[in-house]
Amino acid sequence: MIKVLNIISDSNIGGAGRCVLNFLKYYDRKKFGIMVVMPKGSLLKPEVEKLGVKVIEVDGIADKSMDIKAIGKINKIIKKTNPDVIHTHGTVTGRICARMCGKKVIYTRHSVFPVSERIKKGVGRFVNKTLNEYLADDIIAVAEAAKENLTDGGIAPERIKVILNGVEAVKPKDEAVKAEVRELYGIEEGDFVMGIMARLEKVKGHEYVIDVAEKLKAKGAKFKILIIGVGNEEENLKNLAESKELGDVVKFTGFITDISRMLSVMDLQLNASYGTEATSLALLEGMSLGIPAVVSDYGGNPGVIFPGENGYLFKTKDSEDMLNKVESLMNDKEAYESMKKKCVEIFEKKFTAEIYSRNIEAVYEDVYNRR
Repeated sequence: MIKVLNIISDSNIGGAGRCVLNFLKYYDRKKFGIMVVMPKGSLLKPEVEKLGVKVIEVDGIADKSMDIKAIGKINKIIKKTNPDVIHTHGTVTGRICARMCGKKVIYTRHSVFPVSERIKKGVGRFVNKTLNEYLADDIIAVAEAAKENLTDGGIAPERIKVILNGVEAVKPKDEAVKAEVRELYGIEEGDFVMGIMARLEKVKGHEYVIDVAEKLKAKGAKFKILIIGVGNEEENLKNLAESKELGDVVKFTGFITDISRMLSVMDLQLNASYGTEATSLALLEGMSLGIPAVVSDYGGNPGVIFPGENGYLFKTKDSEDMLNKVESLMNDKEAYESMKKKCVEIFEKKFTAEIYSRNIEAVYEDVYNRR
């Protein structure tokens, strides 16, 4: 049995945490012994423990890439548990400790964002390359765009494996639940329902979605747009929608625990990110239900949505292009129905949690066998 210690710095359940949970649901318990180190009080703890996986809490590292004060504590954990492989998520501290203890190290890059000019060239690039390559035997990128982030910083492409995220298929709700959701958000018969599930932050591009809503309303279209989530831009976005008199067609839902309720009434998913986007788990979950998507051509989106097959890409920060793609799906029923079927086919072929888990296990075995 290969003993693997995962180290994650998330205090909330974000994209990295959900990837860890999806893996833990489907990993081969006969081949691997898994433990997870996380910050004390992390919301991940009860979810990981439900899956019968041991959690080790540590003071420090919460939402930090580097925490010097936690090095001694993590070193003690590593020496006590003696894993064969250490897999780190969002924590340089974990990688440093793994190397200090002479362990094999895997590092996953879960995000995509503009690369700092300081590490694109010169000394910064050399230092970034040297440190990251020394602190990991294998590097996993969750999208081709994430790999590009890493190579832009000097990391050799042959050191990086692209493993796309995977999720559990969403179970659709029954008609009674759908009716309840429709009533709650004023969804009427004949409305084309769109939704964007993302943190309400500037780089997620909600303002372009609101711009599309304004244009559709002016044309007399029957639709609703559900803006699902919370974040620092919530008040600004609500004010923007109100200033455009869109309260009847744009609905802010706040934080939703059971996203299957929202997906069950959706006809189309939207994603307008322009500053950070890897492999969107929300898009994958929608795809499992046969929901096409119109998304920006930024980050990992082109690795999930294939134009004309399961949705369309639009030019990042271009609400007019986004509008055109949305209208084409609203108006071409034959193309829309074809995409619904193709969504499920693509999901089952590429993006299930089982496929994701097998791919991660293959990296574990490869790194372990290199000893």
